[in-house]
Amino acid sequence: MSLDNSPIIAAPDDWRAYSGVLSRRVLAFIVDYVMVLLLCIPASVVVFFLGVITLGLGWFLYSALFVIVALLYFGMTLGGRTQASPGMRMMGLVMLRLDGRRIDFLTAVVHMVLFWILNSVLTPLILLAGLFTNRSRLVHDLLLGTVIARAD
Repeated sequence: MSLDNSPIIAAPDDWRAYSGVLSRRVLAFIVDYVMVLLLCIPASVVVFFLGVITLGLGWFLYSALFVIVALLYFGMTLGGRTQASPGMRMMGLVMLRLDGRRIDFLTAVVHMVLFWILNSVLTPLILLAGLFTNRSRLVHDLLLGTVIARAD
């Protein structure tokens, strides 16, 4: 008996579920990072008051504010009920695991950290992997056993 009562959602095998995914993924990336930047505004106000309360120690969070907001944003949205960030939902995409289990918070955060690391090393080449792999998977998708598919 398992404690995980979430349904198993298998990644589709039909090629149509992956057509146009790379371009939609780029647009979803832009939408999501605009939203992260907008969420940094109220977060910076919270950090300001936290700094006042802690006599200036809280202001050290400003240096990592964008990273904290982005990790929470993607961890909560990709690891949430819809298995997609708001940008991905706007583009009709969903993230799935190849083993059929749901994406949890930790997997979503590791997915984003791997994306940032690989993007800093392979900046222009990161999207090229999707042109040559099955299901248009990028390198961090291959490492984690995830896939981005069309929701429609």
